[in-house]
Amino acid sequence: MRHKFPYNWTLKDANFTKDKGSVFSTFACGGGSTMGYKLAGFDVIGMNEIDPKMAEAYIANHKPKYSYIEDIRDFKKRSDLPGELYNLDILDGSPPCSSFSMAGSREKGWGKEKKFREGQVAQTLDDLFFDFIDLAKELQPKIVIAENVKGLLLGNAKQYVAKIGQSFNDAGYTVEKYLLNASKMGVPQRRERVFFIAVRNDLTNLLPRGLDLFSTFPELDLYFTEPGILFGEYRSETGNFDKLTDRQKRLLRLRLPNEKSFGEVSLRVDNKLSGFTDMIVNDNDISGTITANGKNFRAIDDTWFSDADYSLTGSFPLDYNHLANKPQYLIGMSVPPVMVAQIVTRIYDQWPKLFEEN
Repeated sequence: MRHKFPYNWTLKDANFTKDKGSVFSTFACGGGSTMGYKLAGFDVIGMNEIDPKMAEAYIANHKPKYSYIEDIRDFKKRSDLPGELYNLDILDGSPPCSSFSMAGSREKGWGKEKKFREGQVAQTLDDLFFDFIDLAKELQPKIVIAENVKGLLLGNAKQYVAKIGQSFNDAGYTVEKYLLNASKMGVPQRRERVFFIAVRNDLTNLLPRGLDLFSTFPELDLYFTEPGILFGEYRSETGNFDKLTDRQKRLLRLRLPNEKSFGEVSLRVDNKLSGFTDMIVNDNDISGTITANGKNFRAIDDTWFSDADYSLTGSFPLDYNHLANKPQYLIGMSVPPVMVAQIVTRIYDQWPKLFEEN
Protein backbone atom coordinates (compact mmCIF):
# COMPACT_ATOMS: atom_id res chain seq x y z
CA MET A 1 0.00 0.00 0.00
CA ARG A 2 1.59 3.27 -1.13
CA HIS A 3 -0.34 5.47 1.31
CA LYS A 4 -1.92 4.86 4.70
CA PHE A 5 -4.86 7.16 3.99
CA PRO A 6 -6.52 7.94 0.63
CA TYR A 7 -6.35 11.49 -0.68
CA ASN A 8 -9.13 10.64 -3.16
CA TRP A 9 -12.19 10.00 -1.00
CA THR A 10 -15.78 11.02 -0.24
CA LEU A 11 -17.69 11.71 2.95
CA LYS A 12 -20.55 9.44 1.92
CA ASP A 13 -18.24 6.42 1.64
CA ALA A 14 -16.02 7.15 4.66
CA ASN A 15 -16.18 4.88 7.71
CA PHE A 16 -15.78 7.10 10.78
CA THR A 17 -15.55 4.65 13.70
CA LYS A 18 -15.36 7.31 16.46
CA ASP A 19 -13.82 4.76 18.84
CA LYS A 20 -10.37 6.25 19.52
CA GLY A 21 -11.12 9.30 21.67
CA SER A 22 -12.86 12.67 21.83
CA VAL A 23 -11.71 15.89 20.14
CA PHE A 24 -12.84 19.53 20.16
CA SER A 25 -11.64 21.75 17.31
CA THR A 26 -10.98 25.49 17.52
CA PHE A 27 -10.26 27.80 14.58
CA ALA A 28 -12.10 24.95 12.88
CA CYS A 29 -12.49 26.58 9.47
CA GLY A 30 -14.19 24.14 7.10
CA GLY A 31 -13.10 21.16 9.15
CA GLY A 32 -9.86 20.03 7.52
CA SER A 33 -8.38 18.86 10.80
CA THR A 34 -11.77 17.53 11.92
CA MET A 35 -11.89 15.20 8.92
CA GLY A 36 -8.36 14.05 9.71
CA TYR A 37 -9.36 13.05 13.24
CA LYS A 38 -12.44 11.31 11.88
CA LEU A 39 -10.42 9.39 9.29
CA ALA A 40 -8.20 8.21 12.16
CA GLY A 41 -11.20 7.01 14.20
CA PHE A 42 -11.71 9.91 16.61
CA ASP A 43 -15.01 11.51 17.60
CA VAL A 44 -14.96 15.30 17.03
CA ILE A 45 -17.73 16.48 19.33
CA GLY A 46 -17.64 20.19 18.61
CA MET A 47 -16.09 23.27 17.11
CA ASN A 48 -15.36 26.97 17.57
CA GLU A 49 -15.03 29.23 14.51
CA ILE A 50 -15.30 33.00 14.14
CA ASP A 51 -16.22 33.12 10.43
CA PRO A 52 -19.97 32.48 9.97
CA LYS A 53 -19.60 31.34 6.35
CA MET A 54 -16.94 28.82 7.28
CA ALA A 55 -18.96 27.69 10.29
CA GLU A 56 -22.04 27.12 8.13
CA ALA A 57 -20.04 24.83 5.83
CA TYR A 58 -18.54 23.02 8.84
CA ILE A 59 -21.96 22.39 10.38
CA ALA A 60 -23.49 21.31 7.05
CA ASN A 61 -20.77 18.71 6.49
CA HIS A 62 -20.00 17.54 10.05
CA LYS A 63 -23.13 18.20 12.12
CA PRO A 64 -21.21 18.73 15.39
CA LYS A 65 -22.85 18.14 18.76
CA TYR A 66 -21.56 21.52 19.95
CA SER A 67 -20.88 24.57 17.80
CA TYR A 68 -19.75 28.01 18.92
CA ILE A 69 -19.60 30.65 16.20
CA GLU A 70 -17.69 33.37 17.99
CA ASP A 71 -14.30 34.88 18.72
CA ILE A 72 -12.09 32.52 20.76
CA ARG A 73 -11.44 35.46 23.08
CA ASP A 74 -15.13 35.27 24.03
CA PHE A 75 -15.35 31.49 23.87
CA LYS A 76 -12.54 30.95 26.37
CA LYS A 77 -14.41 33.08 28.94
CA ARG A 78 -17.62 31.04 28.79
CA SER A 79 -18.91 29.61 32.08
CA ASP A 80 -21.60 27.46 30.46
CA LEU A 81 -19.51 24.88 28.58
CA PRO A 82 -20.71 21.25 28.80
CA GLY A 83 -18.86 18.76 30.95
CA GLU A 84 -17.69 16.79 27.92
CA LEU A 85 -15.35 19.65 26.99
CA TYR A 86 -13.60 19.22 30.34
CA ASN A 87 -12.91 15.56 29.60
CA LEU A 88 -11.32 15.73 26.14
CA ASP A 89 -8.62 13.48 24.77
CA ILE A 90 -7.49 16.18 22.32
CA LEU A 91 -7.97 19.92 21.95
CA ASP A 92 -7.20 20.92 18.36
CA GLY A 93 -6.51 24.34 16.89
CA SER A 94 -4.94 26.23 14.02
CA PRO A 95 -4.60 29.83 15.20
CA PRO A 96 -4.51 32.22 12.21
CA CYS A 97 -0.93 32.40 11.04
CA SER A 98 -0.65 34.91 8.19
CA SER A 99 1.33 37.37 10.34
CA PHE A 100 4.13 34.78 10.52
CA SER A 101 3.93 33.53 6.93
CA MET A 102 6.88 34.09 4.63
CA ALA A 103 4.35 35.13 1.98
CA GLY A 104 2.96 37.87 4.23
CA SER A 105 4.22 41.10 5.75
CA ARG A 106 5.70 39.32 8.81
CA GLU A 107 7.15 41.83 11.32
CA LYS A 108 5.26 44.75 9.74
CA GLY A 109 1.99 43.02 10.58
CA TRP A 110 2.78 41.93 14.13
CA GLY A 111 0.61 43.50 16.81
CA LYS A 112 -1.91 44.83 14.27
CA GLU A 113 -5.55 43.87 14.03
CA LYS A 114 -6.76 42.16 10.86
CA LYS A 115 -9.94 40.78 9.31
CA PHE A 116 -9.64 37.89 6.88
CA ARG A 117 -12.82 38.96 5.11
CA GLU A 118 -16.11 40.80 5.55
CA GLY A 119 -18.17 39.62 8.51
CA GLN A 120 -15.28 38.73 10.78
CA VAL A 121 -14.26 40.52 13.93
CA ALA A 122 -10.86 42.24 13.75
CA GLN A 123 -8.20 40.27 15.64
CA THR A 124 -4.57 40.73 16.62
CA LEU A 125 -3.46 37.53 14.94
CA ASP A 126 -0.19 36.96 16.78
CA ASP A 127 -2.04 36.93 20.14
CA LEU A 128 -4.55 34.23 19.19
CA PHE A 129 -2.18 31.35 19.89
CA PHE A 130 -2.05 32.46 23.52
CA ASP A 131 -5.85 32.70 23.71
CA PHE A 132 -5.88 29.10 22.47
CA ILE A 133 -3.46 28.08 25.23
CA ASP A 134 -5.66 29.90 27.76
CA LEU A 135 -8.51 27.66 26.62
CA ALA A 136 -6.32 24.58 27.04
CA LYS A 137 -5.47 25.72 30.58
CA GLU A 138 -9.19 25.95 31.33
CA LEU A 139 -10.30 22.67 29.70
CA GLN A 140 -7.20 20.59 30.59
CA PRO A 141 -7.43 18.01 27.76
CA LYS A 142 -4.94 15.14 27.74
CA ILE A 143 -3.28 16.37 24.54
CA VAL A 144 -3.22 19.68 22.69
CA ILE A 145 -2.36 19.79 18.98
CA ALA A 146 -1.81 23.13 17.27
CA GLU A 147 -0.81 23.80 13.67
CA ASN A 148 0.97 26.85 12.27
CA VAL A 149 3.14 28.02 9.37
CA LYS A 150 6.82 27.23 8.88
CA GLY A 151 7.61 30.95 9.14
CA LEU A 152 7.03 30.75 12.88
CA LEU A 153 10.42 29.06 13.17
CA LEU A 154 12.31 31.71 11.21
CA GLY A 155 13.91 35.04 12.06
CA ASN A 156 12.45 37.19 14.81
CA ALA A 157 9.37 34.96 15.01
CA LYS A 158 11.42 32.51 17.10
CA GLN A 159 10.74 34.68 20.14
CA TYR A 160 7.05 33.76 19.78
CA VAL A 161 7.95 30.07 19.82
CA ALA A 162 9.75 30.55 23.12
CA LYS A 163 6.72 32.40 24.50
CA ILE A 164 4.42 29.63 23.24
CA GLY A 165 6.53 27.03 25.03
CA GLN A 166 6.47 29.01 28.27
CA SER A 167 2.72 29.54 28.01
CA PHE A 168 2.14 25.80 27.58
CA ASN A 169 4.34 25.16 30.61
CA ASP A 170 2.36 27.67 32.63
CA ALA A 171 -0.85 25.90 31.55
CA GLY A 172 0.45 22.57 32.87
CA TYR A 173 1.77 20.99 29.67
CA THR A 174 4.99 19.63 28.23
CA VAL A 175 5.28 20.61 24.57
CA GLU A 176 7.37 19.84 21.50
CA LYS A 177 7.25 21.23 17.96
CA TYR A 178 7.56 19.28 14.70
CA LEU A 179 8.13 20.67 11.20
CA LEU A 180 6.29 18.32 8.84
CA ASN A 181 5.92 18.20 5.06
CA ALA A 182 2.52 17.08 3.78
CA SER A 183 4.03 15.70 0.57
CA LYS A 184 5.74 12.95 2.61
CA MET A 185 2.49 12.08 4.38
CA GLY A 186 0.25 11.12 1.46
CA VAL A 187 -1.00 14.64 0.63
CA PRO A 188 -0.45 15.75 -3.00
CA GLN A 189 1.14 19.11 -2.20
CA ARG A 190 4.39 20.55 -0.87
CA ARG A 191 3.00 22.05 2.32
CA GLU A 192 5.32 22.51 5.30
CA ARG A 193 3.66 23.19 8.62
CA VAL A 194 4.71 23.32 12.26
CA PHE A 195 2.73 21.20 14.70
CA PHE A 196 2.93 21.83 18.44
CA ILE A 197 2.03 18.71 20.42
CA ALA A 198 1.53 19.16 24.15
CA VAL A 199 0.85 16.54 26.83
CA ARG A 200 -0.63 17.31 30.24
CA ASN A 201 2.16 17.06 32.81
CA ASP A 202 0.41 14.59 35.10
CA LEU A 203 0.21 12.07 32.21
CA THR A 204 3.81 12.10 30.98
CA ASN A 205 4.72 9.25 33.34
CA LEU A 206 2.47 6.99 31.23
CA LEU A 207 4.53 7.59 28.11
CA PRO A 208 7.88 6.27 26.82
CA ARG A 209 10.94 8.38 27.58
CA GLY A 210 12.49 10.32 24.71
CA LEU A 211 15.75 9.12 23.24
CA ASP A 212 17.45 12.29 24.45
CA LEU A 213 18.04 11.89 28.19
CA PHE A 214 17.91 15.66 28.61
CA SER A 215 14.51 15.95 26.94
CA THR A 216 11.36 16.15 29.05
CA PHE A 217 9.11 15.35 26.08
CA PRO A 218 8.03 11.71 25.59
CA GLU A 219 9.30 9.69 22.65
CA LEU A 220 7.20 10.24 19.52
CA ASP A 221 8.14 9.21 15.98
CA LEU A 222 6.65 11.61 13.41
CA TYR A 223 9.07 10.79 10.59
CA PHE A 224 7.13 10.15 7.37
CA THR A 225 8.50 8.81 4.10
CA GLU A 226 5.48 8.08 1.91
CA PRO A 227 6.16 8.63 -1.81
CA GLY A 228 5.18 11.96 -3.34
CA ILE A 229 2.05 12.19 -5.49
CA LEU A 230 2.53 13.92 -8.84
CA PHE A 231 -0.13 16.24 -10.20
CA GLY A 232 -0.43 14.21 -13.40
CA GLU A 233 -1.56 11.20 -11.36
CA TYR A 234 -4.86 12.77 -10.41
CA ARG A 235 -5.58 16.05 -12.21
CA SER A 236 -9.07 16.51 -13.62
CA GLU A 237 -9.68 16.32 -17.36
CA THR A 238 -10.22 20.06 -17.70
CA GLY A 239 -9.23 23.03 -15.59
CA ASN A 240 -10.79 26.39 -14.82
CA PHE A 241 -10.72 28.76 -17.79
CA ASP A 242 -10.56 32.03 -15.82
CA LYS A 243 -8.63 34.57 -17.85
CA LEU A 244 -4.96 35.31 -17.34
CA THR A 245 -3.92 38.93 -16.96
CA ASP A 246 -1.66 40.41 -19.64
CA ARG A 247 1.18 40.41 -17.10
CA GLN A 248 0.66 36.72 -16.30
CA LYS A 249 0.66 35.89 -20.01
CA ARG A 250 3.96 37.73 -20.43
CA LEU A 251 5.53 35.96 -17.44
CA LEU A 252 4.46 32.59 -18.79
CA ARG A 253 6.19 33.31 -22.09
CA LEU A 254 9.40 34.19 -20.22
CA ARG A 255 9.21 31.37 -17.69
CA LEU A 256 12.12 28.94 -17.27
CA PRO A 257 11.29 25.23 -16.75
CA ASN A 258 12.48 25.19 -13.12
CA GLU A 259 10.35 28.16 -12.04
CA LYS A 260 7.34 27.02 -10.01
CA SER A 261 5.43 30.26 -9.47
CA PHE A 262 4.62 33.51 -11.24
CA GLY A 263 6.57 35.19 -8.43
CA GLU A 264 9.82 33.39 -9.32
CA VAL A 265 9.51 34.58 -12.91
CA SER A 266 8.59 38.09 -11.78
CA LEU A 267 11.59 38.32 -9.48
CA ARG A 268 13.99 37.28 -12.25
CA VAL A 269 12.41 39.29 -15.07
CA ASP A 270 11.05 42.39 -13.32
CA ASN A 271 12.98 42.31 -10.02
CA LYS A 272 9.56 42.44 -8.39
CA LEU A 273 8.25 40.34 -5.48
CA SER A 274 4.78 39.59 -6.80
CA GLY A 275 2.80 36.43 -7.44
CA PHE A 276 4.63 33.91 -5.23
CA THR A 277 1.32 32.35 -4.13
CA ASP A 278 0.28 31.80 -7.76
CA MET A 279 1.86 28.41 -8.42
CA ILE A 280 2.66 26.86 -11.82
CA VAL A 281 2.26 23.07 -11.74
CA ASN A 282 3.49 20.56 -14.31
CA ASP A 283 2.18 17.02 -14.51
CA ASN A 284 5.49 15.69 -13.17
CA ASP A 285 5.45 18.11 -10.20
CA ILE A 286 4.12 17.71 -6.70
CA SER A 287 1.80 20.69 -6.45
CA GLY A 288 2.84 23.72 -4.46
CA THR A 289 0.91 24.79 -1.37
CA ILE A 290 -2.73 25.70 -1.80
CA THR A 291 -3.26 29.14 -0.27
CA ALA A 292 -6.40 31.12 0.45
CA ASN A 293 -5.49 33.95 -1.90
CA GLY A 294 -3.10 32.54 -4.48
CA LYS A 295 -4.09 30.27 -7.37
CA ASN A 296 -2.61 27.13 -8.90
CA PHE A 297 -2.00 27.04 -12.67
CA ARG A 298 -1.96 23.89 -14.84
CA ALA A 299 0.99 24.04 -17.22
CA ILE A 300 -0.37 21.10 -19.25
CA ASP A 301 -3.28 23.08 -20.73
CA ASP A 302 -2.77 26.68 -19.58
CA THR A 303 -5.77 26.68 -17.24
CA TRP A 304 -6.21 27.17 -13.52
CA PHE A 305 -6.92 24.32 -11.10
CA SER A 306 -10.48 23.03 -11.17
CA ASP A 307 -12.45 22.61 -7.95
CA ALA A 308 -11.71 18.87 -8.11
CA ASP A 309 -7.97 19.61 -8.49
CA TYR A 310 -8.07 21.71 -5.32
CA SER A 311 -10.01 19.06 -3.40
CA LEU A 312 -7.64 16.24 -4.33
CA THR A 313 -4.51 18.35 -3.79
CA GLY A 314 -5.80 19.27 -0.33
CA SER A 315 -6.94 15.69 0.45
CA PHE A 316 -10.48 17.08 0.89
CA PRO A 317 -13.45 14.80 0.12
CA LEU A 318 -14.78 15.28 -3.40
CA ASP A 319 -18.36 15.57 -2.14
CA TYR A 320 -17.63 18.25 0.48
CA ASN A 321 -20.36 20.92 0.41
CA HIS A 322 -18.60 24.30 0.34
CA LEU A 323 -21.88 26.25 0.42
CA ALA A 324 -21.07 29.94 -0.20
CA ASN A 325 -17.29 29.48 0.14
CA LYS A 326 -14.97 29.20 -2.83
CA PRO A 327 -13.38 25.73 -2.64
CA GLN A 328 -9.86 27.07 -3.14
CA TYR A 329 -10.28 29.60 -0.30
CA LEU A 330 -11.76 27.09 2.14
CA ILE A 331 -9.22 24.38 1.34
CA GLY A 332 -6.35 26.87 1.43
CA MET A 333 -7.43 28.00 4.90
CA SER A 334 -7.76 24.43 6.20
CA VAL A 335 -5.32 21.80 7.40
CA PRO A 336 -5.16 18.84 4.96
CA PRO A 337 -7.24 16.04 6.52
CA VAL A 338 -4.75 13.30 5.64
CA MET A 339 -1.93 15.26 7.32
CA VAL A 340 -3.83 15.30 10.63
CA ALA A 341 -4.94 11.68 10.26
CA GLN A 342 -1.29 10.63 9.94
CA ILE A 343 -0.19 12.58 13.01
CA VAL A 344 -2.96 11.54 15.36
CA THR A 345 -2.68 7.89 14.29
CA ARG A 346 1.01 7.92 15.24
CA ILE A 347 0.12 9.48 18.60
CA TYR A 348 -2.60 6.92 19.27
CA ASP A 349 -0.37 3.98 18.29
CA GLN A 350 2.69 5.13 20.26
CA TRP A 351 0.91 6.52 23.33
CA PRO A 352 -1.89 3.96 23.89
CA LYS A 353 -1.98 4.44 27.67
CA LEU A 354 -3.16 8.02 27.21
CA PHE A 355 -6.37 6.80 25.61
CA GLU A 356 -7.23 4.34 28.33
CA GLU A 357 -9.61 5.49 31.03
CA ASN A 358 -7.68 7.29 33.77
